Amino acid sequence: MTIKALGLLSGGLDSSLAVKFMKEQGVEVLAVNFASPFCTCTHKTSGCKSEAIRVAESFDIPIKTYFHGEEFLEIVRHPKHGYGSQMNPCLDCRIMMFKHAKQIMDEEGAQFIFTGEVLGQRPMSQRRDAMNLIDREAGVQGLILRPLSAQHFSQTIPEEKGWVNRDAMLNISGRSRKPLMQLAKKLDVQDYQCASGGCLLTEKNFAVRMRDLMKHTKENNLKDAKLLRYGRHFRISDQCKLIVGRNEEENKKLGILKGENDLLLIPETIQGPGLVVQFHNRCENEEDLYTAASFGAYYCR
Repeated sequence: MTIKALGLLSGGLDSSLAVKFMKEQGVEVLAVNFASPFCTCTHKTSGCKSEAIRVAESFDIPIKTYFHGEEFLEIVRHPKHGYGSQMNPCLDCRIMMFKHAKQIMDEEGAQFIFTGEVLGQRPMSQRRDAMNLIDREAGVQGLILRPLSAQHFSQTIPEEKGWVNRDAMLNISGRSRKPLMQLAKKLDVQDYQCASGGCLLTEKNFAVRMRDLMKHTKENNLKDAKLLRYGRHFRISDQCKLIVGRNEEENKKLGILKGENDLLLIPETIQGPGLVVQFHNRCENEEDLYTAASFGAYYCR
């Protein structure tokens, strides 16, 4: 009997190790990648989704990719289980992922789901009580195998049924990366450009931008969320916000991502940044526009 499992692959080291480990256990692996507007990794030229695809190709396994956009923004705005250290709704995010993974598991005829989670590594979502809550609310109790830390948990369905060898599972725990680096060497997992992955919502400066966006807008707008990644951000008034590009690449991004009702200002006779002026709720006024232009002029040569 061929055992097929769905592996959550972010492109980071932990999930890459879990995928390689399960493949070496003889399990047929289908990787799935869930991206959001806020996923981040150290490989600046690709991003999380592309990095996951690269890893899947290096392991010669199929991968399906999904983007959680406005659905995720609603979770950020109204998290049932609250935030972590900043604006990161980690528990609700994980529940959403696992619910979606369960649907894919059923559609693909897989027997279970596995992840690269390590007990105690992340303070909000990788505590034992948090993992139990996530599994329960996502309706996947017993179906989630965490092979890197499995020895620290009760047996899951795939272990009980003998689909995987319980004794072969690992007992890594804690926040140290050393055991994972050692496992990477043992499994010959190299070139992991996104060592730990992550989420911009956990970063203090980015969280400030996210709070400001949520405070001054009522609707979830994917382009507004993506714009938070780029430029210098200034709050001109309750109804007006300015984004100033920092280089040519960001100027291009601002031009692409600006909303239909946003204004794009570009210096004509001197070298300077592109400016995106956002008037929330279409409350455009000349005073705010003049102030925004003045800020932009400050950064011109």
